[in-house]
Amino acid sequence: MQKIKDAAAEFLAAKRVAVTGVSRDPASHGANVVYKRLRDRGYEVFAVNPNADEVEGDRSFHDLRSIPGGVDGVVIATRPERAEETMRECADLGVEHVWMHRGPGPGSVSQTAADYGRRHGITVIDGGCPCMFGQTSDPGHKAMRVILTITGSVPKKVS
Repeated sequence: MQKIKDAAAEFLAAKRVAVTGVSRDPASHGANVVYKRLRDRGYEVFAVNPNADEVEGDRSFHDLRSIPGGVDGVVIATRPERAEETMRECADLGVEHVWMHRGPGPGSVSQTAADYGRRHGITVIDGGCPCMFGQTSDPGHKAMRVILTITGSVPKKVS
C-alpha cells in the first residue's frame, strides 16, 4: 500500500490520460472539469463518451480501445455501475493506473471494479480527484481534499 499523495504523483506523472464520462453538457459533469484541467496543464488527454463524437471542442472516443497509441492512465468519471466495464477494458489494454473520481457523494467508485483492477495489477485510486493533487490542483480542490479525506471520500492509502 502506498500513501494517496504518492499514488497521485505516480498517476499524474503519466502524460497520456483518458477521462471517461466527459459530457456534451459541460455544466453537468465533474469529468469535464478534470478533462479541461489536464488538457490545460499540458497532458495529452482523451475524452471518452460512447454517445459523442466531440466534447469540449475536441474529438471524443467511444471507448478506450479507440484511442490511437493507448493511454498510461484513466480517470473513471461515469456512474459507478459503468466502472466495472471500464476497469475490465483497462485490464485488457494493459493500463496500469486508474483513478475512480469521487467528490461529495458516491461519485464513480465501485468496489467491485476496484477489486477487479487490483487483482489484475492496476493501481486503483478509489476516490478523490486528480485536481486535488500536484500540478493539477487549485485552492478549492485542495480544501475539498482535506474535508473529503476526513469523511473517507478520499482514501489515505492506495493499492
